[in-house]
Amino acid sequence: MSDDRDIYVVGAGGHSKVVVSTLLAAGYALKGLMDDDPGKRGTKVLGFPVLGPIAEIERLASPRVVIAIGDNSARKVIAERLRGVDWLTVVHPQAYVHASVRIGAGTVIFAGVIVQPDATVGSHCIINTSASVDHDCVLGDFTHIAPGTRLGGGVTLGEGVFLGIGSAVLPSTRVGDWAVVGGGGVVTNDLESGVVAVGVPAKPMKGKGRLSL
Repeated sequence: MSDDRDIYVVGAGGHSKVVVSTLLAAGYALKGLMDDDPGKRGTKVLGFPVLGPIAEIERLASPRVVIAIGDNSARKVIAERLRGVDWLTVVHPQAYVHASVRIGAGTVIFAGVIVQPDATVGSHCIINTSASVDHDCVLGDFTHIAPGTRLGGGVTLGEGVFLGIGSAVLPSTRVGDWAVVGGGGVVTNDLESGVVAVGVPAKPMKGKGRLSL
């Protein structure tokens, strides 16, 4: 049975264009977008209108919603703020996701992504264009895997981890909650929570502590 409830996207920035295009490719019919920036009200993203502030979603009857905001902490705040919504999980038809993979609510997987057997992906994650996640990886809630990133088998990412464009994490390595790996960085050893690591191999930057929500 088809689900005829309206679908809304939260956020109308650049990242929303990729989310909207993924929804359309996956066959979903979109009602519109919500954003708290009054300057975006009445504008359109790929032909779909920005209807109003995010809070208006809570007045709707069981809407289906996906958050299109790349910042992990902002995504968490919104996910915890909105109640009574059905978080939509979206997988682009040109992504390969093995049938054994478990994916949480509100996660979006973009075109060209590969997710291999027995991986577990948390809620409200972003696996961005052409990234790959190998077997038995575990991705915590609110992680963002940027385009072209590579995860070896058995990698564990804590909540809110951000991996920059073209970065890589070697097999069986753990990255702690809310850590950040800069673009092109290669994680060869475990990283503690909250660090900002760059380089090859990726090393924590001095004076860069835990990122605030």
